[in-house]
Amino acid sequence: MNQTMLKVTACVPDVRISDAVYNTDAILQILKAYEGNGLLVFPELCLSGYTCGDLFYQEYLLKSCAEGLCRIAKESAAHPGVTAVVGLPVRRHDGIYDAAAVVSGGEICGIVPKCELLAHDGHSEGHIFMSGKKAIGSTVNIGGREVPFGIDLLFEDTENGIILGTEIGSDVFSADRPSVHLSLAGAEVIAVPSALPAGAGRAQKRRQYLQDASASVHSAYVYASAGTGESSTDMVFAGETVISANGRILHANDFPQTYPYMCSKIIDLTMIRHDRLEEASFRGEDEGWYRRMPVSLKTLDNASDTVSTLTEKLKAEGFAPQRYPYIPGAEAERNERMLEILQIQAQGLATRLRKTGIRQAVLGISGGLDSTLALIVCAETRKLIPDLNILAITMPSEGNTSSATYDNATKLMHAFNAEMREIPIRKTVTSHLLDIRESAEYQGSSDTTYENAQARMRTMILMDAANETGGLVVGTGDLSELALGWCTYNGDHMSMYDVNADIPKTLVQELCRYYAEKHPGDIGDVLTAVTETPISPELTPNREGQIAQKTEDHVGRYDVNDFIMYHLLRFGMSPSKLAVYVLCAYPELGIEDVRQALQRFFRRFWSQQFKRSCMPDGPKTGRTGLSPRGGWQMPSDASSAMFLKEIGEIQ
Repeated sequence: MNQTMLKVTACVPDVRISDAVYNTDAILQILKAYEGNGLLVFPELCLSGYTCGDLFYQEYLLKSCAEGLCRIAKESAAHPGVTAVVGLPVRRHDGIYDAAAVVSGGEICGIVPKCELLAHDGHSEGHIFMSGKKAIGSTVNIGGREVPFGIDLLFEDTENGIILGTEIGSDVFSADRPSVHLSLAGAEVIAVPSALPAGAGRAQKRRQYLQDASASVHSAYVYASAGTGESSTDMVFAGETVISANGRILHANDFPQTYPYMCSKIIDLTMIRHDRLEEASFRGEDEGWYRRMPVSLKTLDNASDTVSTLTEKLKAEGFAPQRYPYIPGAEAERNERMLEILQIQAQGLATRLRKTGIRQAVLGISGGLDSTLALIVCAETRKLIPDLNILAITMPSEGNTSSATYDNATKLMHAFNAEMREIPIRKTVTSHLLDIRESAEYQGSSDTTYENAQARMRTMILMDAANETGGLVVGTGDLSELALGWCTYNGDHMSMYDVNADIPKTLVQELCRYYAEKHPGDIGDVLTAVTETPISPELTPNREGQIAQKTEDHVGRYDVNDFIMYHLLRFGMSPSKLAVYVLCAYPELGIEDVRQALQRFFRRFWSQQFKRSCMPDGPKTGRTGLSPRGGWQMPSDASSAMFLKEIGEIQ
C-alpha cells in the first residue's frame, strides 16, 4: 500500500489564562491519551492563554511556557509516529513572538512566528509581539539548546514523504498568506493554530475561506482555535475547529460542550498529490530557501498492509467515504448543484442550436432515465429558445418493450408538450436481419447482433427524421454507459449533440428526482415512476409485459460503478486503494464482491475506449468527463493487464 492515509486531529484543551503549568498539563493529558499516529494541532498561544495582555511581558510566564514546551517535547518521545503543533509566546533578543512550535520524537523540531499581527477589533497583538516576516534562517534558545526559528521552516517525514507547513491565526486569512508559499514548496498539510474570537457570521466565513484555501493550493488545513478558557472581557472564544482538504470541509465545529475537545479525520494525500501533478503552478517551483526539519508523521497505512487490514484500520477511525460522490449530501447544496447542472446542459444545447440555426430537437423516448433527462433538458432549453420544437419519438419493439416503459414514454411526451411520434421497429429489424442471415428470429441472450440491430435502427430513424425535418438529434447516453461501453457502437452511442455525456447514472437519477420535486403534478408523477423503474435497454423479450433484461445484472450496480469511476478518474487511485474505498463506503459488500466489481469495471473501461474516442460533442459539467477532446485521453488499445493483476492479488 502507498503510505498516504494520515490521521489529523484538531485539539482544544481546557486552559487558564497565564497558568503555563496548568496548560502544559492539559496538553500533556491529550497527548498521553492519544492513540495511533498522526498530527495534533493545538490553538494559538495555548501554553499561556491568548488573552494575557501585558502579562506577556512577565519573565516568569515566558520562562514557564518554554519549560512547558520542553515537557511536551519530552513526552512526544513516547509517541514516535506523532507530531504536535503547539502555540506559545517565544522570547528572543529582539522581542516577544506569537509562535507555533512543532514537536516530534522527543525534540522541538522548529518554531514558526506569526507574521500578520492584529491591532484592531479588540486585539493588541501589534502592541506586544514582533512580526516574524523577517525571521529567516534564525534560531532561538529553548531549554538550553538552539532551535530553528523562522517562517522558512518546513517539517518533513522523509519515510512517508509527508511535508507539514505551519501558519498562525490571522496569517491564514491575509492577502499573502504563508501557506501559499509553503504549499508551492511542497507542504501538503498546513497546521493553523488560531485564537480568533467568535462573532456573528464569522465562523461560516472562516470555514468557507479554509475550504477555498485548501482548494486553491491543493492542501489539507487543520485549524484549531482558542476555547472558552480565554477571557470574556471583550471577546468570546468558541473553540472552533475546522479540517478541510482539497476543497472539501471534512469537519467543522464550534462551542464544544466539554473540554478538552478533539476531532480526528483521515486525510488521503493521494488526492492532494494527484491534483498537484495536474496543476501547472506546482511545476518547477524554487523551494531552495526553505529549511526542512525532520519529524515523524506515521500514516495509518503501511507498505505491508493488505486491503482487509487497512480497511479495518480505517473503519475503526470512522473513515466512511461518501457513497454517492457525484451528489452533495446537504439538501441545499444538492438542490443548487442539480439546478446548476440542468442550466449547463440546457445552455450547451441552446448554444449549439443557435449556432446551427436549428429550431427542432429530435430525440428518442424510451421511458427510461437517460431519455427522460434529455427530454427535461430540451424542455429547459425551450425557456432559452421559445420557438424550439421538441420532436419526441418512441420506438417500441414488440415483445421487448415493457408496458411500464411504454406508458412512461407516452406520459412523458404529453407532460412536456412535445410533438409525438410512435415508430415500431420490430418488423424493420426483422427485415434487415433477413437480408444478412438466414434467420431473423431471436436466438437467445448471446445474440448481440439482434440486440445491436435494434439500437442502430432506432438511431437511424432519429437521424433520418432529423434530416427530414431539419432537426438536431439530441443524444441520451450517459457517462456511466460510456465508461462501461454499455452502448451500441454507431447506435445509441451516436447523436448530433449528447446532453448527458458528462452525467453519471446515479446523477441522472437524482436530477430526475429533483425535477419531480420542483414540478408536482403530471410531470412529477411520471418522473417518479421513471426513477422507480429498473434500468434496462429492453433489447430482449420481456416476461409477460414486464422488464426481463436488467442492466445491472450485466454491468453490476451503477452506484458502485460510479463510485469506482469517480475515484479512478478524479484522483487516479490504484486498484488496491479503490478496493479499500469501496469496502469503507459499502460495508455490506465483501472483499470478493469488490474484487469482481473492480475486475468488471477495469476490463470494460479499458476495452471500450474506442467508443469514447469518437463520441459526439456534449456539455462538460464536472471533472471526470470522458470526452477525447476536453476530458479523458487514452489510446484505444491500452492494456489493462497490470491493473487486473493487482486486482487479482487483493487480499
